[in-house]
Amino acid sequence: MNSDACRTAEDVRDVASPWKSGIVHVVDCLETGGLERVVTDLAIEQARCGHRVAVFSITGSGSFAAELEAAGVAVVVGGKRRSFDTGVMRTLRRAVIDRDAGIVHAHNFVPNYYAALALAWPSGRRRVLVNTCHNMGSRLSNTRLRWLYRLSLARTTRVAMVGAQVQEHLVGSGLVGADRAEVVLNGIPIRRFEGGAEARLAARATLGLAPEAMLIGSVGRLVALKHQRVLLELMPALAAACPSVELVLLGDGPLRAELEALADSLSIRGRVHFLGARDDVARLLPALDVFALPSLTEGLSIALLEACAAGLPIVATAVGGNPEIVTDGCTGVLVPPDDREATRNALEALLKDAALRARMGSAAREWVRANASIEAMRRSHDRFYAAAGA
Repeated sequence: MNSDACRTAEDVRDVASPWKSGIVHVVDCLETGGLERVVTDLAIEQARCGHRVAVFSITGSGSFAAELEAAGVAVVVGGKRRSFDTGVMRTLRRAVIDRDAGIVHAHNFVPNYYAALALAWPSGRRRVLVNTCHNMGSRLSNTRLRWLYRLSLARTTRVAMVGAQVQEHLVGSGLVGADRAEVVLNGIPIRRFEGGAEARLAARATLGLAPEAMLIGSVGRLVALKHQRVLLELMPALAAACPSVELVLLGDGPLRAELEALADSLSIRGRVHFLGARDDVARLLPALDVFALPSLTEGLSIALLEACAAGLPIVATAVGGNPEIVTDGCTGVLVPPDDREATRNALEALLKDAALRARMGSAAREWVRANASIEAMRRSHDRFYAAAGA
């Protein structure tokens, strides 16, 4: 496909030459997760628009590899075996040279220092390293990682932040220079998400859940920072106010056994559905009545964008990029992190008011269509790469 077929005239004017010869995305892994989902969607959209794209996974191939390869995006695996693996660096360097990539796009911190080292030796042409920070950088509390990432920024031409809060935090801390940082919002393939009564019934049938149940759902890794335990702890009170309420948790992680034990101890196990990691989240979201994201920290959440696309009203903590997605009182309700009373009140209000749910869900869908589609994200990256290569 001609690469200009997916672009407006303005897009074409914004595009410079270095990235046209190839893009290599570099990630830690391709296991199920928000970062991996957005990189997969971006790479597929770039390939759809005629760019030669590859994804380099430092560790293993993971669950997204087959989806990428089916869309014509090459996947290269570094096979990392130790804390700092020079073999990964050599494999990455060879992947960049073999694909004649003008842009190497590293996602988050470890990938950036591997990419910076892989590009440290001359290779016959100029190759531009850019980086995206997908979250608030909590991992950078590790002194060694922070030092390595800071060193790698000396070879990084431009840094994208997935939200204004991420930019404010990382630039304000002095880690990234303001002159090289810009906000580039995440995006999702809106066409993947269909709502409506039929989709709702089909999703519930897939899950084996009753049509009349009131479902609160959350998508995310079962880890401490996602803080799903607050939803479990609120279920007894929510059940007293809304007897048909049930909770659906999509995702897996190291805290699963602990959360299941918590559900048992609260005598709510019959109301809580641990669905594990799923590759059909878009098909299941219409089953929900309310989407909840009680995270203690976030970048720009793909789970929230997907909930918006599915037309769901949202209750989310006012952390990271969440306020850039959720407009309090319009597309959902923002609550302070770890505030159980505020979270319970917001969930209870939505469970009891069908008109409010419909109004907020419709507003959420319109917002994501206008601001966070995968097409908009790809165009933003065209301009980001062009600025980096200028």
